Amino acid sequence: MSTSERPMPPLVADERTSLESWLDFYRATLAQKCADLPEKGLREASAAPSPITLLGLLQHLAEVERNWFRRVLAQEDAPPVFAPPAGGGGGAEGRDGGWDLAEDATYEQALARWEAEVARARQNCAVRALDDTSPFMGAQVTLRWIYTHMIGEYARHCGHADLVRERVDGRTGV
Repeated sequence: MSTSERPMPPLVADERTSLESWLDFYRATLAQKCADLPEKGLREASAAPSPITLLGLLQHLAEVERNWFRRVLAQEDAPPVFAPPAGGGGGAEGRDGGWDLAEDATYEQALARWEAEVARARQNCAVRALDDTSPFMGAQVTLRWIYTHMIGEYARHCGHADLVRERVDGRTGV
């Protein structure tokens, strides 16, 4: 995807359109950062000492989409799809799922899972208002809060993806 193909958020829009557009902008940025690399490059942890890889970022954000838009927002029973390797202890301490790469993990599989989670997220959000709430950690959380959180999550990880991609093949920019 070229920069011109990435959906630019509108400069003037209502709140919901703005939130959805910024989230889609960062989703497209992540996809762009992973595009056109061989599997080896997607698996390369290139910013030592960090173990972050582009494939791990994609898997992680599929898990994050699944968590917030299915488990929290829609209260679905949606177990993790990128389980840590057997005996692996769940990867780095305190990190959410998806980071660990199974030996047979592929970009094609991770991309398909991420795209499916994004599509499901859009469906779950389409039938809710920004002020609709769901139970979370003994309180209530609004869809607005979830959108805001997800924008921050993606923006942070797109920064990671920028660094990793530049170290892998020198590509910079969006």
